[in-house]
Amino acid sequence: MKIELLYFDGCPLGQEGLENLKAALAAEGLDYPVGLIKMLDEVNAERLKFLGSPSFRIDGVELRDEARENYALRCRIYRTPQGMRGSPTVDMLRDALRSGLLSPEFIFVPGWPFYR
Repeated sequence: MKIELLYFDGCPLGQEGLENLKAALAAEGLDYPVGLIKMLDEVNAERLKFLGSPSFRIDGVELRDEARENYALRCRIYRTPQGMRGSPTVDMLRDALRSGLLSPEFIFVPGWPFYR
């Protein structure tokens, strides 16, 4: 299983996403390395179809894909049981690791202040 976290330096949410992902892997008893993919610029974001930071992929498949016409360096937010957060919760990621999908609770809010 290839697990990747996509992020860019201008968004502080990537670290929380990485911590939650590592906790979810540990809770599931999975010992897979997490590949960190840093978006360098808008061209890179477009080429890799970057949906925002943090984004999570398993075996190259976005855990919660969404239709998009353009891709850019921006933060992503998630609807969690505790409200809007900068990363899925550990439990949400555990579910995603089991099923390969994030639940429909994910939401992207255009124009949110984390737009770059």
